[in-house]
Amino acid sequence: MRRRWVKVLLITVVVLAALFTAADRVAVHYADKEITQLAKEKYGYANTTDGHMDVSIEGFPFLTQAAAQSFDHVTLTAERFLIDTTTNAQGGYLDVDRLHLDLRGVTVTSMTARSAEANTATGTLTLSYKELSGVLTRLAGNGGPLQVSQAPGSNGQAARVKVSGTVDGAASNTTGTLLAQGTELSLTVPGVERAEISWRVGLPQGVGFEVARATEDGVEISLVGHQVTLGSSRFDG
Repeated sequence: MRRRWVKVLLITVVVLAALFTAADRVAVHYADKEITQLAKEKYGYANTTDGHMDVSIEGFPFLTQAAAQSFDHVTLTAERFLIDTTTNAQGGYLDVDRLHLDLRGVTVTSMTARSAEANTATGTLTLSYKELSGVLTRLAGNGGPLQVSQAPGSNGQAARVKVSGTVDGAASNTTGTLLAQGTELSLTVPGVERAEISWRVGLPQGVGFEVARATEDGVEISLVGHQVTLGSSRFDG
């Protein structure tokens, strides 16, 4: 009889654990969708027809973290969203290939204001050479298409890129610089009509660019942040 009760107890524990796990996963799925929508509205990500954005609350159990309003790890990934130049130059839009943020130690600071704070943030932002070539061609004035590719010599927040093509009927082969400072990107190319073009990226307050480097596939920029405020401001200013 005792063995039977032990067996029944074990089965009950397993069933309850399965039900709790299922409820936990349903709850985190719902929370992920809600936070993703809020981030879309706040930061302007996924503003293209083929854009994609996802926010994911990591760790188990979610319900315990939700009750404490404290989360160990939250990730944010946005792909193919547009940013415009700081001067709103016609044709100056730039398609960001991918933005990824890892937020650690996230605490809800206000339920009514839908705001939170993360102890630290790290991440990367990637720009493809195809999109950089497109925007530079649109803004360069008369001439054929310009091609942007990897160049050696990236240093700190400045990534070096090779620019080749035709400008005002003459062949051009020069080296430009993509500078990433704060939340602003600036592309400088000698000999081009608009020698410097700038964009601002919507990031959570407290997150900024750290290092930019030209890779084989595009420009990769690392991000870092401390005491990051989520939801209170679109830009870190």
